[in-house]
Amino acid sequence: MNVLTHRRIDLLLARYAESHRHRVNELIHCVCVPAIVLSLLGLCWTVTPLLAIGLAAASLGYYLTLSPPFAVGMLVMAGAMLLILSSLPAGTVLPFSAAIFVVGWIGQFIGHKIEGKKPSFFEDLRFLLIGPLFVLSLLYRRFHIRY
Repeated sequence: MNVLTHRRIDLLLARYAESHRHRVNELIHCVCVPAIVLSLLGLCWTVTPLLAIGLAAASLGYYLTLSPPFAVGMLVMAGAMLLILSSLPAGTVLPFSAAIFVVGWIGQFIGHKIEGKKPSFFEDLRFLLIGPLFVLSLLYRRFHIRY
């Protein structure tokens, strides 16, 4: 198939996958990427819940331009994460989020050490937003959901 006939999301996922082929790195990403998203929302939540909601909404707007099915999946994930954050006692959100952020990134870099390739976002910051879609794409493929 001609490259010009591929959707932008397919090309982005293919480029992202180039540095995520090792099974252990892929598994680490399946845990750490959602954890980092939760932690970022949590860090924003500590400033004001509206900031976390705004960040989620802005991301969803971008995801909608790439793939409506991915946007729906991310809406469910972001909604669940915001629900988790709203259920935590206010004084625990910051330490919880900070700890998850640090541990998540340590995991990511361990995965890339195992992979032998640097993280994709070093070349293109967009891949910070594509990482969650990569994880979601693995889930979608497992359940035969088209994206």
